[in-house]
Amino acid sequence: MDFKLTEEQIALKKTYDDFFREEMKNAPLSVKRGGLEGAYSEDGYKFNRYMRKKLVEKNWYVQHWPKEYGGRDAPLIEQLIFNESMGYYGVPGIDGFGVGMFGPTILLHGTEEQKKRILLPIARGEVQYSQGWSEPNAGSDLASLKTTAIKDGEYYIVNGQKTWTTGAHRADHMFLLARTNPAEKRGRGLSVFNVDFAWPGIEVRPIKYMDGAHIYNEVWFTDVKIHESERIGAENQGWGITRDTMNFERSGVGTFSRVRRLLEHIFEYVKTTKRAGKYLWEDALVRQKIGRIYADMEAGRAQAYRIAWLQEKGNLKFSPAAASESKVLGTELTQRVADFALEIMGLPGNLEGSAWAPLHGSMINMYQSIIGSIICAGSNEIQRNIIAWVGCGLPRLKGQG
Repeated sequence: MDFKLTEEQIALKKTYDDFFREEMKNAPLSVKRGGLEGAYSEDGYKFNRYMRKKLVEKNWYVQHWPKEYGGRDAPLIEQLIFNESMGYYGVPGIDGFGVGMFGPTILLHGTEEQKKRILLPIARGEVQYSQGWSEPNAGSDLASLKTTAIKDGEYYIVNGQKTWTTGAHRADHMFLLARTNPAEKRGRGLSVFNVDFAWPGIEVRPIKYMDGAHIYNEVWFTDVKIHESERIGAENQGWGITRDTMNFERSGVGTFSRVRRLLEHIFEYVKTTKRAGKYLWEDALVRQKIGRIYADMEAGRAQAYRIAWLQEKGNLKFSPAAASESKVLGTELTQRVADFALEIMGLPGNLEGSAWAPLHGSMINMYQSIIGSIICAGSNEIQRNIIAWVGCGLPRLKGQG
């Protein structure tokens, strides 16, 4: 399979690269270090909003969406090139929940009225979304969620709790998965809703890190009234819709372009750092480990291009096994990069916010945060089950999903 770009696509990539390279010179150190802590810090989120405005002005924010919903009908390959460049330079600005997950879900399952009402504010960068999925007893096993949405005339009355809600303190909207038929179990009897945090009965409570960083939250619903017009798709059919949303979350190429940039930083480090009188690159074991990571990165990039092709061929719908493969490979490859970086850096690699910290302390930040990425969005153990069941056609154990 040949992924060589055309001359026009190469020129487009250069346009993206030149723009992001210049803009990231103005990024605060918290953003340059990467990770969610920087993205939701005061200066990091301010820069995020700045970049979002720039992307909207250039008509790059949702360029792959249809024109009638704020995009420009850009070919999916152009969006892939954009995502790859953005990931390489570590650029914020995109609302991953609204643009990356809920928007495509509305395109697939929303009514025409919902598409115009919900998608246009997202396309203009006017709203920030969060994800109302996880609960105290429903994380990777999302189908066991307890939050209820009981129909009462034209409204649903919602009660329950969501937790580990990333960025809810910065968001003004949420896409919510709730149980509309309490008599049903597991994935049956669930529905998806568009939620505005301004509605009465919604409370966001912070879950802070030990160092005070604020990324995650609890969101409580107490007799919240949601009009039936905010339900996405048919009642009690939310599990299938959510499965589609999960695919959008796991299909990006940005992870592998970020790994490429990290490897380039590591290349420079091993070429300029000596141990026992020799440069690190002279160690055959160091070169061997870098080579293996690089090869897997290229394999992951090829898989991401394949997923883009599957999305285009299937009109955004494609095998969840392919998305799960990308999620597993991308997160575990990033973990290997972090492990390897700290291994060769030694004790200085554990420093952060110090002049002695190699690569601005970005590797220790990634080392600490990557475990969460392997667990969130469906743990990698769950992803391997999906790959086995859907991708390989292996039988499920009796009584499971």
